[in-house]
Amino acid sequence: MEKYDIAVIGAGPGGYVAAIRSAQLGYSTVLIEKYDTLGGTCTNVGCIPSKALLDSTHAYHDALHKFEAQGIRTGGVSLDFEQLYRRKREVVQKNTQGLEFLMKKNRITILRGKAAFTNDNTLQVTGREGITTLSATHFIIATGSKPATIPGVAIDKERIISSTEALSLKEQPKSMVIIGGGVIGVEMASIFSRIGTAVTILEYAGNLIPAMDQELGKALHKILKKEGIDIRLQQSVYKTENLGNTAAVWFKDENGQEQQLEADYVLVAVGRKPYTEGLGLEHTSVTTGRGGFIVVNEKLQTTVPHIYAIGDVTGGAMLAHKAEEEAVLVAETIHGQQRHIHYNRIPGVVYTWPEVAAVGYTEQELQQRNIPYNVGRFPFSANAKARAAMDTEGFVKVLTDPKYGELLGVHIIGARAADLIAQAVIAMEYEIRDEDMFRISYAHPTYSEALKEAYMMASGQPAVNL
Repeated sequence: MEKYDIAVIGAGPGGYVAAIRSAQLGYSTVLIEKYDTLGGTCTNVGCIPSKALLDSTHAYHDALHKFEAQGIRTGGVSLDFEQLYRRKREVVQKNTQGLEFLMKKNRITILRGKAAFTNDNTLQVTGREGITTLSATHFIIATGSKPATIPGVAIDKERIISSTEALSLKEQPKSMVIIGGGVIGVEMASIFSRIGTAVTILEYAGNLIPAMDQELGKALHKILKKEGIDIRLQQSVYKTENLGNTAAVWFKDENGQEQQLEADYVLVAVGRKPYTEGLGLEHTSVTTGRGGFIVVNEKLQTTVPHIYAIGDVTGGAMLAHKAEEEAVLVAETIHGQQRHIHYNRIPGVVYTWPEVAAVGYTEQELQQRNIPYNVGRFPFSANAKARAAMDTEGFVKVLTDPKYGELLGVHIIGARAADLIAQAVIAMEYEIRDEDMFRISYAHPTYSEALKEAYMMASGQPAVNL
């Protein structure tokens, strides 16, 4: 039986980062992955392929709707759906190949197969080459999540699909109904709407991206509706059916009236659930809680101290970069270092266009907690760089403490919001005041100047360019 210092189960962003950091700290490390490629959901069927398609379809949309105004005449513009997806596959392949290189560089053992605990100290890995039994001083569970569904809706991967199947379609659908208006739902809607698919979003809540600040969801709603997406809020889906060449979905609208829609595909985007199937947790003293998520403490230890769990499988924000931060924390905790993650300072991003990004408290959360705050709000329509780039949709909203000027939350919908939010994360992490943030120099013209103006307004100063 092989013996390792650290065994990592799952090779997604949490798993491969945990393995790399463990190896860097001098531990003999094994990484166990059941699929042929490393990278998990994010690299293979999530973050990376979806962003490749979002970028490609954004370029196509600009060619159709912006180029002429910019003086660019391209003649007839057409879409090659096969090449669109071929480029996506090439992007994924380069990323997975890069991960293989990193494993070799750091001398990490890779075992391909399905891992299952036989007790608190032993794993059995079943792969193509048979069964391997191993033990480790420490285990890190990083098995991630898989698409969730709702009663009456069964994902058959044919006509009733998840984002995984949507990222591997063989031909362009003419129509699609998306159940769920969260991050995955609106990103998938953007991809297919831009290439001419008739898209309808059915969202149970009263707002798109309901986990984010309500003002962001309302602004995104207007933008996506203007692009031709049919958005229906407060819709309760209770049944779907594969009709052969199409699929149907039944739901009750905001007035309780029963409705039915039919489309080429019904895409289920109602969230994700922890993936622990076949992991053998029943043979251990590891405890799971509500929803099947693994219970961990602040050091990400399970109820078995030498078994840790990170990423989606523990709940919270299901973000690749959260899993990566937790991976480093666990490896360094095992090494005796003291680290801490401020979960409220982990940014969230929606890669529509314009992008949506946020960190910290929403305005609704501050109101619920009776926390006083100031608001600084600046529109991109008043930003010189945004006007030059024809990207004037959206705004920056900064929430700060009235007494000390500490940043409580930053919410952006606009061009390059995904990159702009990093500045706000730094300011929150190091508790920099709103006044300090607007008194530093910003390059002109840049999108970041909208942040400067919002900080200025939150501190009580009038904006210079509004």
